[in-house]
Amino acid sequence: MKLLDGKIAAAEIKKEVARDVAAIEGRRPALALVRVGEDPASRVYVGTKAKASEECGIISRGAHLADDVSEDKLLGTLRDFNNDDDVDGILLQLPLPRHIDSDRAIATISPEKDVDGFHPESLGRLAAGNPRFVPCTPLGIRELLVRNGVKTAGANVVVLGRSVIVGKPMALLFALKGAGGDATVTICHSKSRDLADHTRRADIIVAAMGVAHFLKADMVREGAVVVDVGINRVDDASLPKGYRIVGDVDFDAVAPRCSLITPVPGGVGPMTVAMLMSNTLAAFRLRQAGHVVR
Repeated sequence: MKLLDGKIAAAEIKKEVARDVAAIEGRRPALALVRVGEDPASRVYVGTKAKASEECGIISRGAHLADDVSEDKLLGTLRDFNNDDDVDGILLQLPLPRHIDSDRAIATISPEKDVDGFHPESLGRLAAGNPRFVPCTPLGIRELLVRNGVKTAGANVVVLGRSVIVGKPMALLFALKGAGGDATVTICHSKSRDLADHTRRADIIVAAMGVAHFLKADMVREGAVVVDVGINRVDDASLPKGYRIVGDVDFDAVAPRCSLITPVPGGVGPMTVAMLMSNTLAAFRLRQAGHVVR
């Protein structure tokens, strides 16, 4: 068993982005980070993305709105960034308060600045095989596999979960032609019958169900590659915080059966942030070259 270390690959990607940004003459790429409310996790995530931007030489522009902000006010903030020629990418940190329609907010972001890849146009382009911006977590997973020499062409891949953030775009990426693609993909979810029969046939499993320790050892064949997207908090009275973070994979039991497996934390998470930086640089280049076609 070997770890798929996302921290190492993410550091390489950020170094590459920083090198390319440093070579730019004139205005640097800029990323707008929009956060609503005081959710502790969201605050940490946005802080991590702002720090990564600084490391890459990307300008970060923050907008922090109150929990009770009106939907119109939030949409107005997003439109202001849409119209700002000095902003190349916009990230709206999720989740949003319940009184705000998340789908409407995401759809308000200009597709040419949708570096998170969640806009309907971005997802539609991915489904059509002509992606512009791909959601950062699936994109990071593909990059992690490619950089570690994992062969996906002709592989049987099972994606556990069907969210538009991970599951669906991940399956579409695996099915695309080219590096990190050309796979035979099965999407499994909470209504799938005989789910373990699917996972036991898989060469590659991506676990994104949002259920702690869902994937057990008897669900994984010898030599499989397992990518754990889960971030779950479980009680642990032995720790000062009273909890620990675990993935969707029962790591201790599954890891001995794998050829490669991601840890939690330190696997997929760093790659997500790194690909946000890569997408922001790509958005800058597209806008500077005038290649954005609507």
